[in-house]
Amino acid sequence: MPESVDVIVIGAGVVGLAAGRALARADREVIVIERNEGFGEETSARNSEVIHAGIYYRPGGMRAQLCVPGRKMLYAYCKEHHVNHERCEKLIVANGDDEVAQLPAIRATAQTNGVDDLQLLSGAEAVAMEPALQCDGALFSPSTGIVDSHELMLSLLGDLEDAGGAMALSSPVGGGRVVDGGIELDIGGEDPITLRARTVINCAGLSSDKLAHAIAGIPKDTIPKLYYGKGQYFTYSGKAPFSRLIYPIPAKDSQGTHYTRDIGGQGKLGPDLHYVSTNDDYGVDRTRRDVFATAARRFWPDLEAARLVPGYAGIRPKIAGPGEEGDFIFSDKSVHGIEGYLGLYGIESPGLTSCLAIAEHVRNLVA
Repeated sequence: MPESVDVIVIGAGVVGLAAGRALARADREVIVIERNEGFGEETSARNSEVIHAGIYYRPGGMRAQLCVPGRKMLYAYCKEHHVNHERCEKLIVANGDDEVAQLPAIRATAQTNGVDDLQLLSGAEAVAMEPALQCDGALFSPSTGIVDSHELMLSLLGDLEDAGGAMALSSPVGGGRVVDGGIELDIGGEDPITLRARTVINCAGLSSDKLAHAIAGIPKDTIPKLYYGKGQYFTYSGKAPFSRLIYPIPAKDSQGTHYTRDIGGQGKLGPDLHYVSTNDDYGVDRTRRDVFATAARRFWPDLEAARLVPGYAGIRPKIAGPGEEGDFIFSDKSVHGIEGYLGLYGIESPGLTSCLAIAEHVRNLVA
């Protein structure tokens, strides 16, 4: 007979750790299992580390519903748990009459989503804040920030373990099946085991669709197809001139090549967006340096391309293809009819910002 546990969370990225923590603190017996040798080695470790305000997302969608409360929860959590973060602010910049005309609509969407502190600026007002900037107009977001994602995940893991939960690394799920009273999972590694859980939460990110297909009994037509959106970053060698984050006008499926920095002050440009066929190629195409430089010079005219060096790349688990807007999907019994299975799909940006709100939503769905 397989050993039994109450809850298995598959995937120890920031969302899996946050969900495991929330359930452990609700007195559930929780094991978070991870196929890699460490936690947060995929999407959670390969992003901009930005705390998003909640500006762009389609009103009424899950990203829009969870980002604003998630942002507030994350700032409070980081302050209470001494996780390194900074409310560094952001400018969304417009060049040309067509882009300037889009700023009020972006602000209106943000207000619908609960972002009530955006300020519309003239080009001169924005340049006064960031003298190296070039733009004809901007939106100022005082609620945008950055966070040390590794510190955040380490803190969430500590909370999970303090609440009686556990994490198992190097434990890939080879398959499973829906059974009476729960779900059985065949878990590999040095000591393979089959575990039966009353509740299984699929937070496997880039592999969430493949994992769902590997569990016999989950209806195939309820598992969304994932698209892999690869984003590359180039780091800036030298002291960058901006203290705030600088973003261009967004596209439907991307926020464009923008300037961000980490807690240590390292400036970077990215990500770009290319749809790829595999989810494990993290190489950076150094030949795209001049493409990045050209894009950034629209708001950073004095950028020296020679100072850009290949940084890192990440891959986003998107549920929509090029030119389409995706959303978070929470696939529970109301969708697939299976007691005890919750699938999280398409958890890309703003997943880091929203992780605590996502975890609260997960806890409520499986209650």
